[in-house]
Amino acid sequence: MEETGHLIKQRREKVDELRARGVSPFNNKFKVNADIGPLVVEYSDFSKEELTEKDVGCIVAGRIMTRRDHGKTTFVNLKDRTGQIQVFVNEKALGAEQYELFGKFDIGDIVGIEGKISKTRTGELTLFAGTLTLLTKSLQPLPEKWHGLKDIELRYRQRYVDLIVNPEVKEVFIYRSKIIQAIRDFLNDRDYMEVETPMMHSIPGGATAKPFKTHHNALSMELYLRIAPELYLKRLVVGGIERVYEINRSFRNEGISTEHNPEFTMLEFYTAYVDYNDLMDLTEELLRYVGEKVFDTLQFSYTHVVDGEEQTGTFDFGQSFKRIAFKQSLTDIGGVPKEAVADPEKAVAFALEHKVHLEKKDTPGKVLAKLFDTFVEPKLIQPTFIIDYPLELSPLSQKKADDPSLVERFEFFVGGKEIANAYTELNDPIDQKQRFEEQVAERQAGDDEAHWMDLDFIRALEIGMPPTAGEGIGIDRLTMLFTNSQSIRDVILFPQLKKES
Repeated sequence: MEETGHLIKQRREKVDELRARGVSPFNNKFKVNADIGPLVVEYSDFSKEELTEKDVGCIVAGRIMTRRDHGKTTFVNLKDRTGQIQVFVNEKALGAEQYELFGKFDIGDIVGIEGKISKTRTGELTLFAGTLTLLTKSLQPLPEKWHGLKDIELRYRQRYVDLIVNPEVKEVFIYRSKIIQAIRDFLNDRDYMEVETPMMHSIPGGATAKPFKTHHNALSMELYLRIAPELYLKRLVVGGIERVYEINRSFRNEGISTEHNPEFTMLEFYTAYVDYNDLMDLTEELLRYVGEKVFDTLQFSYTHVVDGEEQTGTFDFGQSFKRIAFKQSLTDIGGVPKEAVADPEKAVAFALEHKVHLEKKDTPGKVLAKLFDTFVEPKLIQPTFIIDYPLELSPLSQKKADDPSLVERFEFFVGGKEIANAYTELNDPIDQKQRFEEQVAERQAGDDEAHWMDLDFIRALEIGMPPTAGEGIGIDRLTMLFTNSQSIRDVILFPQLKKES
């Protein structure tokens, strides 16, 4: 820290000296005519003699990443958003005064350079500087050592530095942007309409989660940051927007983990005149489309930790996705005895025997859900749809015609992670109101994640919603999946952190 403080003091002194010499350390205008990355691609294969004959001039700008001084000659690496290039600076080309001024430039400074593209004796493509302009003086030195667990929180907290010094971090966010764009292209091509719905709700709904609360002064009312846009999107289906989607920010007042951030991005889309079987087919198409368009492959590496052991391998979106019923998966994949799946008392006994944390308020369905989370989900590596969930776990889903204790719902898993949740929507307002009332009773009994009563949504269903299926896909987890990132914080530019001390 003492050394860093000394370096900052030196840089501030350089700012004062530059200003005293009439040089602005913070400029607001500089016109470039080329990007570094394309220059490197275009001219790397030419010989020094060919480049001399071509006489390629350019004006570029970027950040100084390294600096090597050799008397009256200096080599720096200059980096912009597209790539980096070696720059040759010497006193003969700049003149003694300008070269001496260049001595005040530091690693991290942003500069503009006009010069010629050529190669050094060793054959490295190099920009030979003719003029050099300081654009922004960096007052904080870039860290020399940025990788490693000891710096992990610092990297998240100072993402701007992380992006500068760790190129692979920027690549993840470039992929994230392309994934979102590919999703938009896929849905737009199928006549879905993108919309925006409110982020502040008077009644939190669309999911079972604890909301963040705020207060609107002018209206003198409590409001909640949305936990999901679902109920508004289904109102739009009622209104005749029969294919609708939103890529939204949602907020849940829950714990933070490698797979959970209280603020996250989700895709939700709703389609009239289809059911959850159709959405499974559409989900397969969507993921294959994204894989091929963004990554040009359908096979992806994964790293997954099970029982403290790291597992690596490959999952394949090119194969047919497996479909298995929720209760069947408990036995076939999780190894839970059939009698424990069928008998609530035996399910509780099995959970306690295997140290699965239960609460008094847990219903039989929630006990099974916790068994699923413990014994099944970590084993779902290849693309798998888990279908037909217990009714009590899905208050907004359509019951199965042949078994009303189950609903037409699926969750999609791959790489040991839940990626999507979908169901055939309940469009019976009488049934929906009854389920809301049951959720209200659970809330009154102490479940602060239970669904609230939403009478306006009931009114919308009474107007009439066509047969509809809807799905939510977590964009953060999807990006984790495609980029084999191990923490949700690696795919969120500014993840939530504890207050800095």
